[in-house]
Amino acid sequence: MLSRSAAAWAALAVVVFAGVRPASAAVAPPPVTAADRALAEYFRAQTAALAARCLADVHTGDDWQAQRERRRRELFEMLGLWPLPERSDLRAVVTGRLEQDEFTVEKLHFQSLPGLYVTANLYLPKGRTAPAPAVLYVCGHAPVKRDGVSFGNKVAYQHHGQWLARHGYVCLVLDTLQLGELEGLHHGTYREGLWWWNARGYTPAGVEVWNCLRALDYLGTRPEVDPRRLGMTGRSGGGAYTWFTAALDERVRVAAPVAGITDLQNHVVDGCVEGHCDCMYFVNTHRWDFPLVAALIAPRPLLLLNTDADPLFPLDGVLRLHAKVRRLYELCGASTNLGLVIGPGPHLDTQDLQVPVLRWFNRHLRGEDPLIRDAAEKRFEPEPLRVFTAPPAGALNARVHEVFVPRAAPVPPPDTRAAWETWREDRTRSLRGQCFAGWPEEPEPLAPAEVARAEAGGGRVQVLEFTSQAQVRLPLLVFTATTGPKPQRLRLTVLDEEEWSALASDLAREYPALADRFAPAGTPESAAAPAPQARWRRELAAAPGTVWVALAPRGVGPTAWSGDARKQVHLRRRFMLLGQTLDAMRVWDVVRAAAVLHTVPDRAGLPLTLEGRQGMSGVALYAGLFVPGLEALELTALPVSHEQGPDFLNVLRVLDVPQAVALAAARARVRLRATDPAVAEFARETGRRLGWPADRITVEP
Repeated sequence: MLSRSAAAWAALAVVVFAGVRPASAAVAPPPVTAADRALAEYFRAQTAALAARCLADVHTGDDWQAQRERRRRELFEMLGLWPLPERSDLRAVVTGRLEQDEFTVEKLHFQSLPGLYVTANLYLPKGRTAPAPAVLYVCGHAPVKRDGVSFGNKVAYQHHGQWLARHGYVCLVLDTLQLGELEGLHHGTYREGLWWWNARGYTPAGVEVWNCLRALDYLGTRPEVDPRRLGMTGRSGGGAYTWFTAALDERVRVAAPVAGITDLQNHVVDGCVEGHCDCMYFVNTHRWDFPLVAALIAPRPLLLLNTDADPLFPLDGVLRLHAKVRRLYELCGASTNLGLVIGPGPHLDTQDLQVPVLRWFNRHLRGEDPLIRDAAEKRFEPEPLRVFTAPPAGALNARVHEVFVPRAAPVPPPDTRAAWETWREDRTRSLRGQCFAGWPEEPEPLAPAEVARAEAGGGRVQVLEFTSQAQVRLPLLVFTATTGPKPQRLRLTVLDEEEWSALASDLAREYPALADRFAPAGTPESAAAPAPQARWRRELAAAPGTVWVALAPRGVGPTAWSGDARKQVHLRRRFMLLGQTLDAMRVWDVVRAAAVLHTVPDRAGLPLTLEGRQGMSGVALYAGLFVPGLEALELTALPVSHEQGPDFLNVLRVLDVPQAVALAAARARVRLRATDPAVAEFARETGRRLGWPADRITVEP
């Protein structure tokens, strides 16, 4: 403990530079349609709920001690790091050295996993007489390439390593996965359409953190380093990896993340997610707001640094996060170990932020606070800092996302009823906790209401609306024949956008009274002629006594959101930040729609068939695991694996589509059309072993 008064420490704990403007956030474009407004309100309400519960159950330091290790385990899990990978031999190699008057640079690489190379520069101060304190510096997004050759973002941030070494610190500057000498990928959901990253529970943030953990291992092998005095810092992406790593590993005695932290409100409500690639986020299975990450560093020294006009990490969110974490530090009796620096300017690597970091390390790692007279500056061109002259054969970096988080281990079909029940209960519980944890804990009343009705040509349509969640009112179209047998069964179809458009056009033509509600824009008047081949006519004629029901889940039809394909990508990414996915919440919509049907007079208790085609086939499949009273599932073009969809968090860590088909077949008949027969094999073999009826699962062209 340094010999400073509490008042002096408090003065050092918060540094605010002149020129600070009022707190401001990135502003998302205003909603355009009623559906946009409802979605914006949904995101606002969901985010507020997570913010309200963040650290709300912590009233004393003992409260936090009681849950800290559980929270740390959750963060490991959400980064794809639980169970932790094996700490294999680092195979560290120094490929060259550069000499300066005040420091030496070693160019090195190590393997955080076999074949996963981490390139780095190690800055060693000259004139050491004893092991020195060390800083792990992690880089932000700053590519340095010439003629197609990547020199790594360590080159862009070299001045930090040099500056720290000139002030007596060993400093290891790491390349990141995407912007290192061996380039990997950060933009799976952001740009590449790799939504299966969610299903795998994969985020490149997990790889970055793992590389940092192994970098700490490497520093522990160096005789120049005092392992009891390790600090960590970095800006932007490096700021994010700093607070993740320091939260997980207490070898980081002092942390100073720069411009890498804000709260969920900024990301989801204010739209900052649109400026960040996937490496900035964990897979939010446990539905955290981000102050929980910083809280895991308490009571160790933590300095938060940001500028006042940063659109990627807006000031208002930084201040909200700091206030919550400050309360925790106070409860832990360590308020002087938390600092906040706000400098002027946008998202830039400024000296206003660099100097306080060095002062923070000096105070907490060296017990001193000398005057800092010089500035960080770059001394090398990119080429001399390059580690590899040629890429190593077999490097894993470009495809690490394919193997980093293991899938659920394959299991043979259970061969006894007891084994089946154990497996079924375990998988269902895991699905609910790891994939569908974003479902409401206390569902809203369904509040079904008929908003329109029409009758013509022997058919009747009722247009119902119901509440799936607060801010989510959905349409349910109920078609019945006005002649023939009374209703005997229900058939619920989950529509995609193409099916909804066709149905809406048919409705506008068939039922003129509904034209204002359903006619697509620009429909010519000549389209008002009867359409005898309308889909509901085919559905009702194919099975007399059937009530055909069409559901447009959220984001389809009347609740479709405006914006181009990029906008839709970022809306989907917002769901993940809330511990949900759009597909998972559509499953919830189907479960709720089925509940509505059982509230309608003369419909309660009728056997139900659930149908989904193309992209909605997987949604219908999983709804079938939770809908009571299900008689049959009819699925067309079901994906063979969650590698293709649907998009649920962590589902490939639990099971894949063939095993889900088996779970469904245990509850109802399953008919697959236009689907790879291999999808049914696990269920068929399970049925053979357990004696299910032969028609429990069928596959048709």
